[in-house]
Amino acid sequence: MGSLDESSPYLRAQANLAELKLDRMCASMPDYVRMVSDGERDFAQAMAEMTQAEVGARRERVMRQRIRSSGFPYVKTLADFDWSFQPSVPRAKVEELATLRFVDEAENVLLVGSPGVGKTHLAVAIGVEAVKVGREVRFCDCARLVDDLKDAASRGILKKRLQYYAHSKLLIIDELGYLDIDEHGADLMFQLVSTRYEQRSTIITTNVGIGGWARVFGDDVAASAIADRVCHHCTLIKITGRSYRLKDVPSDRRKGD
Repeated sequence: MGSLDESSPYLRAQANLAELKLDRMCASMPDYVRMVSDGERDFAQAMAEMTQAEVGARRERVMRQRIRSSGFPYVKTLADFDWSFQPSVPRAKVEELATLRFVDEAENVLLVGSPGVGKTHLAVAIGVEAVKVGREVRFCDCARLVDDLKDAASRGILKKRLQYYAHSKLLIIDELGYLDIDEHGADLMFQLVSTRYEQRSTIITTNVGIGGWARVFGDDVAASAIADRVCHHCTLIKITGRSYRLKDVPSDRRKGD
């Protein structure tokens, strides 16, 4: 059996493409060899199309990896949102947020509403748009975020961990208010919000209006200080209506639960 160097140029080219992990080019090579042979493409056209397909595939892989590393619980877009089910959502305002102007201006977004009305969906959709244009995004469940900061404080690396969260161009804090936060947690949240204030954008989803944050944080002063920094440059969207997750449950069953 001859060595690869002694094989045909076609086989050597395929082997080289495979070794370079240019899988899309390798897969399309037989079709383009035929098209060049039949005069449907010249060599430059074939190379341009093959490399463009490879570039597109690589960008998709990078995008998928960046979305995974952002910590989203799932991937949703605004195209997936059922606007007709939640008419209280100001569609024009949400679509304007998706242009990411608020991120460029280090402004915040506060999405307020009962469970299941679409707050997290909208936050994820805006976050995905940010990832698509190369912004660093970090999605965190509020309770886990507080626990992570507490752990960092206990290990003497709080400053480093705050810098980690502060660095993201867009930080999404999900489900603030579902669990109360103790005094230590409130202080840590204040430090994080202060670090990002007027420097980076934050989206917060919550089932508790700002007036109820004193209960969440267990302290009027801490709640006021956090709300002051979050809301200074902020778009507030209040979503009313019933849970999308319960839309197929008959009303008599919902009343009985």
